[in-house]
Amino acid sequence: MANPVLSDPRFFSEEAAFEYVEGQLWPEGPTCPHCGALVDKIGRLNGVRSKPSKKNPEGVVQIGLRKCYACRGPAFTVRKGTIFEDSHLPLRMWLQAIHLLCASKKGISTRQLQRMLNCGMKTAWHLGHRIRLAMVDGPDGASMGGIGKTIEADETYFGKIPRSQTTTSAKGRRIGKTRPANRAVLALVERGGRARTFHIAQADQNTVSRIMRENVAKESRIHTDESAIYNLIQWRFAEHETVKHSADEYVRGDVTTNTVEGYFSVFKRGMIGVYQHCDEKHLHRYLAEFDFRYNNRIKLGVGDAQRSKNALKGARGKRLTYQTTRGAEA
Repeated sequence: MANPVLSDPRFFSEEAAFEYVEGQLWPEGPTCPHCGALVDKIGRLNGVRSKPSKKNPEGVVQIGLRKCYACRGPAFTVRKGTIFEDSHLPLRMWLQAIHLLCASKKGISTRQLQRMLNCGMKTAWHLGHRIRLAMVDGPDGASMGGIGKTIEADETYFGKIPRSQTTTSAKGRRIGKTRPANRAVLALVERGGRARTFHIAQADQNTVSRIMRENVAKESRIHTDESAIYNLIQWRFAEHETVKHSADEYVRGDVTTNTVEGYFSVFKRGMIGVYQHCDEKHLHRYLAEFDFRYNNRIKLGVGDAQRSKNALKGARGKRLTYQTTRGAEA
């Protein structure tokens, strides 16, 4: 039997792709990105062609083009004001890429996207980053945990500092490093629930304590290992219990950090086995990608199709240009 997801017409027909995206991003009907007018003030433009070019001397009929008669602003499509804006890639290929990234537990590399979509490497690279931006959870202000909930916290270190960021002597010998040797990542995982990860400059008591105060409800139970960076949190939450890994203690009753370590296991296998290289300025986007798949997993009742829908809904109101992506970002 054919997979109903892979045989969906939105992956092969541009008209079906536009209809599907409009249904997800405009659930109440078309909305003008210029003035916010709704469907009763918006008309559809049929048969409008794009400007002629060498490859298309007669132009191309633009699909999904609409006009707002309330503000008389420029014509627009559902791409406007989303991660799809100013992209020459057909919308159906965007939907294919979103599904591939959402259905691959450890991610999918730029080169693999390039081969499967038959596009340029830079296009595939930028495509992946824009989809990761759509996967970023908005600042809903909700704290993790609560009464009767357990939060596991742990830190890991991923990636080496580039050779260009080391100090050398007059003879060219390395005499030290200008910053820590590894990139620190802190993860907070609610047992049976969601995860939040943070790329931090240094894993110390003050940084970890601040992040946990901002993201975890004070009524929560906290489970960590014996690391000293968690010493400040024991007075801020209902309970703080530890396991002593240095003594080969990994479980004591229900006290464990196995859940958060399982998260790191998937993260590292994806980063090392699939992506292989990640510049530090992009690490926060890859963390958002792994957070998104973890927070929309089968155990929480979210399958591949719904996961792709959730990612698509996050595309609205987010723009990421190629120049911005390549530049340094916080």
